[in-house]
Amino acid sequence: MRNNKEGLFKKELVAEAIKQSFIKLNPKYQFRNPVMFTVEIGTIVMLFVCAWILAGEANQGSFTYNFIIFLVLLATLLFANFAEALAEARGKAQAASLRKTREETPAKKIVLMGEIFVNEVQIVASSQLIKGDYFVCETGDIIPTDGEIVQGIATIDESAITGESAPVIREAGGDKSSVTGGTKVLSDKIKVKVTTEPGESFLDKMITLVEGASRQKTPNEIALTILLSGFTIVFIIVCVTLQPFATYAKTPIPISAYIALFVCLIPTTIGGLLSAIGISGMDRALRANVIAKSGKAVETAGDLDVLLLDKTGTITIGNRKATKFHTAQGIAEKAFIKSAVLSSMADETPEGKSIIELANINPLTLQVSSPRFIKFTAETRSSGIDYDDVQIRKGAYDSMKTMVEKAGNPFPASTIEDVNNISSNGGTPLVVIENNRVLGVVELQDIIKTGIFERFERLRKMGVKTVMVTGDNPLTAKYIAEKAGVDDYIAEAKPEDKMAYIRKEQATGKLVAMMGDGTNDAPALAQADVGVAMNSGTAAAKEAGNMVDLDNDPTKLIEIVEIGKQLLMTRGTLTTFSIANDVAKYFAIVPALFIASIPALQRINIMNLHSPSSAILSAIIFNAIIIPMLIPLALRGVAYKPIGASALLRRNLLVYGLGGVIIPFIGIKVIDLLVALFM
Repeated sequence: MRNNKEGLFKKELVAEAIKQSFIKLNPKYQFRNPVMFTVEIGTIVMLFVCAWILAGEANQGSFTYNFIIFLVLLATLLFANFAEALAEARGKAQAASLRKTREETPAKKIVLMGEIFVNEVQIVASSQLIKGDYFVCETGDIIPTDGEIVQGIATIDESAITGESAPVIREAGGDKSSVTGGTKVLSDKIKVKVTTEPGESFLDKMITLVEGASRQKTPNEIALTILLSGFTIVFIIVCVTLQPFATYAKTPIPISAYIALFVCLIPTTIGGLLSAIGISGMDRALRANVIAKSGKAVETAGDLDVLLLDKTGTITIGNRKATKFHTAQGIAEKAFIKSAVLSSMADETPEGKSIIELANINPLTLQVSSPRFIKFTAETRSSGIDYDDVQIRKGAYDSMKTMVEKAGNPFPASTIEDVNNISSNGGTPLVVIENNRVLGVVELQDIIKTGIFERFERLRKMGVKTVMVTGDNPLTAKYIAEKAGVDDYIAEAKPEDKMAYIRKEQATGKLVAMMGDGTNDAPALAQADVGVAMNSGTAAAKEAGNMVDLDNDPTKLIEIVEIGKQLLMTRGTLTTFSIANDVAKYFAIVPALFIASIPALQRINIMNLHSPSSAILSAIIFNAIIIPMLIPLALRGVAYKPIGASALLRRNLLVYGLGGVIIPFIGIKVIDLLVALFM
């Protein structure tokens, strides 16, 4: 796992962010942020005012005072740029780290004659591989590009991508066949088919995403930008209408005072931090080893209503395990267990291996002459072994019952009762017969992951409905759903069933998330508002989803939901704080503008500021320095707790709303005391 506690202000990142802060003063960058763009216009105006004063052509107060106003406005811009640049620098640092894994790796390209493999390998640069090519990797080789294993099985070190040191198994067929360029083969040999064109590999996309090149504003961010633009327009009107009042009161107001008032009243705090909050949301997802293809995906995760999860590998450990032997009446337990082990000798499935593990018998110690192993088929729904004059079969209850009764033997009532009890408890019964005589039943159970009940309870507190998707029969599905604590389930689910459920929920206005790793999950991943694909899954699944989990942890979506909610909370709380700030600035600047001609305004000078000039300076200095002070909060995010929306709103209004009113009063007063020493 990546280190999530790296320092926010590492020397290299700060140096790069400072450099970018000046580059971003270019109006073409500032134009994307209306609030800060108007601050830049005000800064330029103040620069001209200073020039006019030096030229002796303007009666706007002292040069020193106006130049300080100019410097503070410039600092406000630089601080806002620094917040965004620091967030981007963190992403670029991760991109540089990822680039190290994308070195020009030699590839052992397999020569093809038509569509037939030739026993010949060419060494080519990884950049020369195109979609549809095949290559081979052996122990110690770096996988040159993304692909699907078509032959073989191997242990893969994915630490270069995921940061996780534990190796993983990848094999041909199924949903664990995908390999990523830059990872390393630790054992065995595999043949891989290239699934991407040069420059379009998963690693290339990761680098582009973390650098922020493809990041676009999310709908929530766009809406907030429009709101902030509206505030900016309102305060432009407010400042313009002050001139008639000043004329009527015969109070000359310098340009610097108008600009200072305008900059202090518009929500510069959230305007300066808005972009950094969005970038850091994607960055936090990456630090949780989740690649979000867009900021919208992270933000949507914070508003999810429904979450679909596969049972196998998500709620359960992934494979059914033998948990108990139920011996038929009149059969010796040792004889039954021995036959169950013999029938599982050639069974390479996890279920077959678990039977041998439960029996605690080494099959090699069971001497049988000339064994012939019977493989499982969908037609017979059974497997087993023949030796001498003995035939042992292990399989589904109905198949075994048919086989026994066809031979003219009765099927024991006690075994039927055991089968029913196992099924009603969410298990799978495997009946073992020898020469068409029932020996007993092996009980297989899905083992529910430790702590999964608590995780679903946490999601419930967040207001997220959990739905288990399984191919099991309704009886088994109901048992697992109740035991795991999910809110709903879809039994005997087919790909179209997942799609239908997602569309049904979306039709009622709900946002739905789906996790999957197989090609059959791709349609549902594409339909869901948040589709999280496993990195170990197929290329189709990773293309369909808008997030990829590098850790292949099916419960990761719980963390993704929290990251999304934290992003929304951070943006909301800082917006509340920024708008609440304006109250203190109003009480600082407005009395300062008119106090000379309207002494009665002294009553609203509740901070008892030193002078009109110090009041304006103090307010605008506080307005500037609050931005860098809030950068750590914007990048780390507000601490999230799974509480209701109303409780969350009350907490934010109390902490950040009330705090946003009180802190500026204290800050402006302290700055005024310091400014007064130099005036």
